[in-house]
Amino acid sequence: MVEPAPDVQLLELLAGRIAAHQLAARSVDLATGTATVADARRGDALQWNGTRLTTIHGPRWRLLIIGAGQLSMLLAQMALALDYEVTVCDPRAEYGAEWNLPGTRFVTTMPDDAVLALQPDPHSAIVALTHDPKLDDMALLEALKSAAFYVGALGSQRNNAARKARLLEHFDLSRDEVERLHGPVGLFIGSRTPGEIAVSILAEMTAVKNGVVAQARPQPVALAGDFATS
Repeated sequence: MVEPAPDVQLLELLAGRIAAHQLAARSVDLATGTATVADARRGDALQWNGTRLTTIHGPRWRLLIIGAGQLSMLLAQMALALDYEVTVCDPRAEYGAEWNLPGTRFVTTMPDDAVLALQPDPHSAIVALTHDPKLDDMALLEALKSAAFYVGALGSQRNNAARKARLLEHFDLSRDEVERLHGPVGLFIGSRTPGEIAVSILAEMTAVKNGVVAQARPQPVALAGDFATS
């Protein structure tokens, strides 16, 4: 469909909504040429009934990674390939000094402040990868209350069960909010290496983004140690 003379003010309204990280639906009536802009929800799709075309417009998908280790570097590289806008947060000076990935934004604020500054919307994902509860939990406290479509945290099943219990007991989070947490983070694919874990995280993010129900994670097998895998 080609519109020879679209309403410029309506296009400016649409652009303003996108800039404000809002999802919007733009409908055009082919019989009259009139267009409207209305709220949209994540999961809404293009619609065409023969006379009316509705398209969905929204902000770029964004990913906030807490922690600047090797896994974060690999995850950021893969997310950039999927056209995510990537922000990495790590207040630890020894990690920030090593971060040099072009195309990403690096911040040294505390994780909860980074989440608040992001103003998460339904096109935002937040993944905590420091393996340090003092940092990861700070981000999760704000992320789980936000509109982010995906919130995940690194760690074993045992560690994440303890994390959920801790968030419920000591912080102002509801059970429904805590149950939003994807932990262990990532789709279960038997991953062990940082690269494989990064693949599993992007796979689960993509499944959630596209409304696909991921396969249930099997019960853990007793192993020596407590290595975090996905």
